[in-house]
Amino acid sequence: MVSNEKITLKNSDKLTLLGNLSTMISAGIPILETIDSLLEDAKGNTKRVLEIIREDLVQGHHLYVTFAKFPNVFDKVTVNVVKASEEAGTLDVTLKDLRAQIQKEIEFNDKVKAALIYPVVILVVFAGVLLLILTVVIPKISTVFSRLNVKLPLPTRIMIFVSNGLLDYTIPVIAGLIVTAAILYLVFKAEKTKILNFFYSVPLISSLVKEIDLARFSRSMFLLLTSGITITNALELAEEVVRRKDISAAIKYAKETVLGGKNLSQGFKEQKKVFSSIIVKIIEAGEKTGTLDKAMAEISEQQDYRVTNTLKTLTTLLEPVMLVCVGVLVGAVMLSIIAPIYGLIGQINTR
Repeated sequence: MVSNEKITLKNSDKLTLLGNLSTMISAGIPILETIDSLLEDAKGNTKRVLEIIREDLVQGHHLYVTFAKFPNVFDKVTVNVVKASEEAGTLDVTLKDLRAQIQKEIEFNDKVKAALIYPVVILVVFAGVLLLILTVVIPKISTVFSRLNVKLPLPTRIMIFVSNGLLDYTIPVIAGLIVTAAILYLVFKAEKTKILNFFYSVPLISSLVKEIDLARFSRSMFLLLTSGITITNALELAEEVVRRKDISAAIKYAKETVLGGKNLSQGFKEQKKVFSSIIVKIIEAGEKTGTLDKAMAEISEQQDYRVTNTLKTLTTLLEPVMLVCVGVLVGAVMLSIIAPIYGLIGQINTR
């Protein structure tokens, strides 16, 4: 059986689970009875999570204790929010807020995935066309050229060599690709942080990741502060949801600033490379009016909007670039086929 630490749930399943818990608890149904009802129709990992929740509740444990046993399902932010709500007696409200935030996270991730679909589709289509040319067209053309004993240009000879390799050593080639993919996966797993940090340093991607991090940070801060968690603890937990090191360091600095008796806005103001003046102004206003949680919600919505616009811009720029690159590559492949044919026609005309 898979250990609890390795169990995962799709966002949609987690959304359904929290939504059902929230609805039934809000209706006044005792939590143990709620879990029993949900278990009747539960399947897979969702059923496993509910079973552990039931076992812990029967033993007198709180819900957050069970959530902490599934780190790949419920992150530290969720666990601490649930813990605070259980202590305050506002579990039903908190579960609704969690469900709303997960819904936003799903929509947020969908936007990012949608922006990546176009280049991926283009690359897959190009790979398919190239494979078709190498396995079907090139073998027939190379047979004709070999019979006519025509001197071939270098690009054509390379294409024929690759084609012959694919057809004559199909199984070794497939095995080699699988082994290469496995090695790359293991290297990525071992050096994930370094590889991602390099990837995040690419100019256009860097700005996009920054905006995504700020959106997730502010969304997490809103949820944590709304649940009654202290600002320093909220900052410490929210520090873990970001990917870029500079943003994580800036959040840590802001936490130390607050611990030193200063306002959060002061800590953000001293990190101008990460937090824009608009974000600082919104936080200052929230601190003055005692609505810092709402200020974080405003920042989250603002960053969501910025991410959407950035993704649209990147997609718009990427489309013509991808088309030109694929056009050049396909043109080069076709030219390597057509050039010898024209050379052959020229020899015939000369004779």
